[in-house]
Amino acid sequence: MLLQPQKPEIKDLSVKQLAEWFQQHDMRKFRAAQVFKWIYLRQAEDFEAMTDLSKEVRELLTEHFSLNRLRIEKKEISRDGSQKFLFRLHDDNMIESVLIPEKNHDTLCISSQVGCAQGCRFCLTARSGFIRNLTAGEIISQVRDIQHAIGSAGKLTNIVLMGMGEPMANYDNVIKALQVITDGSTGLKISNRRVTLSTAGLVPNMAKLGQDMQVNLAVSLNATDNKTRDWLMPINRTFPIEKLLEACAAFTLPNRRKITFEYILIKGVNDTPEDAERLAVLLRPIRAKINLIPFNTHAESPLACPDEDVILRFQNILLEKGYTVIIRRSKGADISAACGQLRANSHCPA
Repeated sequence: MLLQPQKPEIKDLSVKQLAEWFQQHDMRKFRAAQVFKWIYLRQAEDFEAMTDLSKEVRELLTEHFSLNRLRIEKKEISRDGSQKFLFRLHDDNMIESVLIPEKNHDTLCISSQVGCAQGCRFCLTARSGFIRNLTAGEIISQVRDIQHAIGSAGKLTNIVLMGMGEPMANYDNVIKALQVITDGSTGLKISNRRVTLSTAGLVPNMAKLGQDMQVNLAVSLNATDNKTRDWLMPINRTFPIEKLLEACAAFTLPNRRKITFEYILIKGVNDTPEDAERLAVLLRPIRAKINLIPFNTHAESPLACPDEDVILRFQNILLEKGYTVIIRRSKGADISAACGQLRANSHCPA
């Protein structure tokens, strides 16, 4: 049984829910926007810091809510500047977030669940199984707290939900969190054009996402035939490639945006020229771009990364077919780089 905080975490509320709470306590609804600005724009540590609220309001908030930061259990910094954070949650479970420096900005990779139920063969997080969904507040806190940690010198503009867990399997909390993360007036002011949600292919929620939020969609494909994808990703047995690509073709896309297809290249599994040719045919009906991700070899997996000439040959075949194809090299190779590795190396509930 999970231990619950003594008081509800205020970051689990939307601004609308907080406005309704104020109204129920015979106070003006606009107070909710004031509180949100203090939490997200001014990075307030507690309610007492919210000096444009009356003492009565501050005391009431303190009585009913908590305002906590995630506890940084461990932090590793790579030679390339990547920073990996291991956060301990209120119930002693742990999650990871990774801050990745790019040329002109920083990208933050955040988690949506403790563990994962998808069981993908290439994923270290899957080995610990699924423990629970993150709350909206815990998802938001990864962004808020890392913004606070890097301070004004930071260039955090991009968010990717590619950390621990399957975002589509925690759909309601993820959407609630993204609404705060992308809120330009009282939230964290991250442009929705710079937010990417990655899914293993939970088809029923893909259509909902296109209606509920205008964020970028990334699909973890990783194979060009059902037999191989069944072996790599058990979700394919429920939503095979045909159904997944049908949902992608129907996904609501703003003008000039494309769906990103992530393809982890694994030696001897999905890296042949024939795979590249099939991938080009499969994606032809979809506005698609492709991220090729050489497998991040680690001791816990027998899978291996293809040789460099194999990777480049795969890319060139797709380039010749007219696709935008980027090879995404793993960063943080000198730290616990694989998703879930830092958590796995620490003592935490499983």
